Amino acid sequence: MSMARRLVAEGLGTALLLAVVVGSGIMAERLAGGNVAIALLANAIATGAGLIALILMFGPVSGAHFNPVVTLSEAYQKNLPSRHVLPYILLQVLGAFAGVAAAHGMFDLPLFFASEHARTGMAQWWSEFVASFGLIAVIISTSRSRPAATPFAVAAYITAAYWFTSSTSFANPAVTLARAASNSFAGIRPVDAPGFIIAQLLGAAVATLVFCWMHPTRAVAEQ
Repeated sequence: MSMARRLVAEGLGTALLLAVVVGSGIMAERLAGGNVAIALLANAIATGAGLIALILMFGPVSGAHFNPVVTLSEAYQKNLPSRHVLPYILLQVLGAFAGVAAAHGMFDLPLFFASEHARTGMAQWWSEFVASFGLIAVIISTSRSRPAATPFAVAAYITAAYWFTSSTSFANPAVTLARAASNSFAGIRPVDAPGFIIAQLLGAAVATLVFCWMHPTRAVAEQ
């Protein structure tokens, strides 16, 4: 697959993911009548369903990373050439902001406006570590044991993580940056984004080391 097709897939896929996350958050908040639990449930279900569709759509083209920590993990595993890492991440970030703008446009909101939704503190940073650790763990485990199940396993994990983490599981630096430009149900204050991103990178790094050891490739397992 050509590099151009891979990059378009990553950018477009990430844009559609953010349109789902932010758009469903806005719709959920408007329809829930102040019931935050109902809004979160709707946001989680829409995100999980969207993830399945997007991974199935773009997986054969780019691997459907849509996430810098996934790209970095795949590069560490030598599943992605190192020269592709920066272009992938750049298109993921650009796509994420495009998706936020698309969602805002659908609800007649300014294309970008800084979030005022406070998300900070040790509990939320730990939540992002756990969320990112689990995401990479699921990807490595299923891709090495049951590849066809990976889209469904990833979506199921993210849907669950919306509920078992206090941060509602961003688990994605590109998503975190873009959601800082949305003062909506899905938003995060720009000042809070760095703490989330550091926790996400650490969680993904630890999971990559642990689960590459737990699920070795055939060549390593035979040594």
